[in-house]
Amino acid sequence: FCGRKVRAYNATIARGPCGDQIKAILAEGRSPKCYWGTAPTGRLSHIGYFVPLTKISDFLRADVEVCHDLGHIHAFLDNMKAPLELVAHRTKYYQFILLAVFKSLGIPVTKLRFVEGSSYQLTREYNMDNYKLCATVSEHDAKKAGAEVVKQVESPLLSGLLYPGLQALDEQYLGVDFQFGGVDQRKIFTFAELYLPRLGYKKRAHLMNAMVPGLAGGKMSSSDPNSKIDFLDSPELVRKKVKAAFCEEGNTEDNGLLAFAEAVLFPAGQLRQDHIKEASGASVEYPQSFVSENAPEGTLFSIERDEKFGGSLHYSTFADLKADFASKAIHPKDLKVSVGSAINKLLDPIRAEFQANEEWQKIEKLAYPDPNAKDAKKKKKEKVYHPPPPGKGKNAQPAPPPDGNATTTEAVSEAVV
Repeated sequence: FCGRKVRAYNATIARGPCGDQIKAILAEGRSPKCYWGTAPTGRLSHIGYFVPLTKISDFLRADVEVCHDLGHIHAFLDNMKAPLELVAHRTKYYQFILLAVFKSLGIPVTKLRFVEGSSYQLTREYNMDNYKLCATVSEHDAKKAGAEVVKQVESPLLSGLLYPGLQALDEQYLGVDFQFGGVDQRKIFTFAELYLPRLGYKKRAHLMNAMVPGLAGGKMSSSDPNSKIDFLDSPELVRKKVKAAFCEEGNTEDNGLLAFAEAVLFPAGQLRQDHIKEASGASVEYPQSFVSENAPEGTLFSIERDEKFGGSLHYSTFADLKADFASKAIHPKDLKVSVGSAINKLLDPIRAEFQANEEWQKIEKLAYPDPNAKDAKKKKKEKVYHPPPPGKGKNAQPAPPPDGNATTTEAVSEAVV
């Protein structure tokens, strides 16, 4: 069992400098506690998040207690990316997305705990430790630690310098053994390892997952719609985006489709096989299969092709798929069709969950209001009647002459004479 846990940590992880700490915890026979955090600034929307979520699925299956910190205050401090009035709605949206993804992968979430950062970051003790950090950390170190995570601007705000310190303190106040994040978190992890011991707290271990390239090359980013596929994109839109993805024949570098197959599709396929072996006839919901009919046993991913082009290809390892693409045995079009189909199979249960959940749909509208939506027509101002002054208005009568008989003109003339 311990060996299985070690494999869960090692697979597809870019190792941090403290891996031995985790092995020591496993040797003690206890379940480690993991901290994975997100700041609800954007939508947590694109499929690049399948990479850390697939790894967290491994942790959960290895009996790790995973604490997902929804960083309200982190989101606000990051150059005010998220207005405070929207953060609460976005936090709820994140929970819906994450639970739907784990369900689509067939992962039990009994050991997954959601924590709102503000529930402990506003306490007296936490703030005192934050002040102690501020009295210890140089501006240079704080800025360097957040360089790849905090939004960089020409005139940075003080809030961005606080961000790395808060993320380091979270490890202590959540009571975890290790923190997990993308390789873009490396500098913050190094910062935490350096400064937590200076406050008298133990140094935690850190594990990192690789970042998946975008569809056009480079990093998959929520701010670039051409680089990503969203969890709720329609099947037609997914196929359109995959068709337009950069996928040069024989080129395995900066290939977002191959990278996604390695980081998500093959692990998800293995996860499905493990589920089937472990279920022992029990009624469970398996992840979708990316294998064509009549594929050999042990196949995790299939490239479906017409017989006139050589027929379908079946792979039990990503290395074989990558080698065939590099040798041009697989045409980019065939890879795109098969990867696009697999992505849609992953997303089908998530889209179905969204369509069936009215609360989730309502939260999405509150969390991410349409910036182009026209404001409702302003209510017309009610007219208030103001009576005209005496002798004015269309129904006003001329004043009677002074003597009661002569007209006004005659009375004036007599007065002049």
